[in-house]
Amino acid sequence: MLDSGVIKTNPKDSASKRLQKIFQDISLILKKTKPDLVVIEKLYFFKNLKTAMPVAEARGVALLAIQQKKLKVIELTPLEVKMGICGYGRAEKQQVQKMVKEILKLEKIPKPDDVADALALAICGFLKSRHS
Repeated sequence: MLDSGVIKTNPKDSASKRLQKIFQDISLILKKTKPDLVVIEKLYFFKNLKTAMPVAEARGVALLAIQQKKLKVIELTPLEVKMGICGYGRAEKQQVQKMVKEILKLEKIPKPDDVADALALAICGFLKSRHS
């Protein structure tokens, strides 16, 4: 792992302004890092439509930024990530976080939780790309 972080937007801003910031920040990160592969979580299930829609919109602008750079993308479900990291599709979030810490030989579990989730996606996407 070279770096990690989260993109933060102002909750007081309009949805369109927040999506624009996400798009611009992701585009900048992709320009700076020039990745060979991008791994993104596949949405397949949601409990709350109110939170699912903004997540789907943010995912959409992320996919647009990735497509504009013509990068290879792997989409993985949370189940696939849990299987890949822990060997068990119903693993708890804390188990996944602990395995990310162990696999990457980190001193502590990455925070916030979104960073640990993204690292788990990256690890699984890397492994999947090596076997395909």
